[in-house]
Amino acid sequence: MGSSADISRLYDETDGVGLADLVKRGEISALELIDEAERRVHEVNPKINAVVINTFDFARANAIAEPGTGPLAGVPFLLKNIGSACKGIPLDFGMKALQGIDWKSETEMVSRIRSAGLSIIGRTNSPENGWSIGSENNLYGATRNPYDLSRTSGGSSGGAAASVAARIVPVAEASDGGGSIRVPASCCGVVGLKPSRGRITYGSQLPDVWFGSVYVLCNSLTVRDTAAFMDVTAGNSVGDPYTAPRPTESWLSSCMKSPVKLKIGFTKQANWGPKPDEAVISALDARLETLASIGHELIEYDLKTGIEDAWWNYNNVVAVEYLRDFMQLGLDLTGLQLNDDEFAPFNQALMRQARSLSAEQYSANIAAIRKAGQNIAIELSQFDVYMTPTLTNPPRPVGYWSMEEGDWDTYLNRWYDAAFMFIFNISGLPAISLPGQPTKDGLPIGIQFVGHYGDETTLLQLARQIEEAAPWSGRVPRLA
Repeated sequence: MGSSADISRLYDETDGVGLADLVKRGEISALELIDEAERRVHEVNPKINAVVINTFDFARANAIAEPGTGPLAGVPFLLKNIGSACKGIPLDFGMKALQGIDWKSETEMVSRIRSAGLSIIGRTNSPENGWSIGSENNLYGATRNPYDLSRTSGGSSGGAAASVAARIVPVAEASDGGGSIRVPASCCGVVGLKPSRGRITYGSQLPDVWFGSVYVLCNSLTVRDTAAFMDVTAGNSVGDPYTAPRPTESWLSSCMKSPVKLKIGFTKQANWGPKPDEAVISALDARLETLASIGHELIEYDLKTGIEDAWWNYNNVVAVEYLRDFMQLGLDLTGLQLNDDEFAPFNQALMRQARSLSAEQYSANIAAIRKAGQNIAIELSQFDVYMTPTLTNPPRPVGYWSMEEGDWDTYLNRWYDAAFMFIFNISGLPAISLPGQPTKDGLPIGIQFVGHYGDETTLLQLARQIEEAAPWSGRVPRLA
């Protein structure tokens, strides 16, 4: 390769798949890409606080010993600081009490990432244990939006989306239990696909998380990066409770093809919370114009399933599962008995709520969210794809989603911004947030597209078609 300026230019102009192709052809090395990513972490990250754990030496050692052969081999990559255990890399969930734990295990997702040859250069910031659509915690502080440092990057994968938007890496791990892949994608103007239930296994350590309502994938610069990442991470393990059908053709290959004319339903209003912000409606209208110009059929349809009731039922389930995860499973995995006062105020409220519920109430909550999820899938079965705003408001100011709020009702009532998020966690349907028309001030706005169960192919083909018709690659935050 040439000078560091040449490498930096290529890094700016090329997505993950493109960089991996350059590595494969010998035009650049994985070690040179790690060096460039490290330089960007040092230059850009102090402004946005997206990367909280650095593992450059780990990345270099693995790039030499295990170069991998996947479609993203040699590409710098960031793990989220929640859930994805990796031997040799700290994982603390944003909690001081978990700092310095020597993790002996490695999740199946991480094993697949490493086998595919991605270079893990660190971990990204997230809220404490994840139940927030901001990314702030008392250990590392707040991650800020690369487009406006006074605004949130979203959550809980806010560090991932901010790192991608700021061009630190082209793709980063993200996970989603109530919008946490798609919300930060919307806030930071990147791609975020929540796959179908069961698309990616949890492996032998955890057969299930929150009854199939927690998903793992990535935030990325381009649609094809997301498709390539799913190619190397998707698949089931023996005994998995959910199994999504896998197409014979790779998602990377199939996403390059245009879909047939689609019947696309859309809505401009959730049945929970106030009307979406005018900037959000304007972005939705612009995307409708794009779809009409391509030739798709558009039908306005507002959901009938009660979103707000489903939200409160879901949070009771989340509370009980959270209490078990971080008290019992935390003890099993780390040997530490955590006390309530070691958690953020809202997480303490979450655990109090869990302890207040009877077994009968918990069972009824599970039944209610399963039924709501089924109703949503039935409602949307009439369309090939369904389109909604990702968030009903532009990115909120830093602090709006702070988990220092200890009142259960106050904190959870704010989530109507994400009314279109958790309903696709409980229904199991794949959903992708794509960058839409930004606000007049340049803040990103995301538009969400929802597909049939197991059919990420149609979503990715449509997303790629939109990416070509209304490209977002030229939008780069000034700090990057």
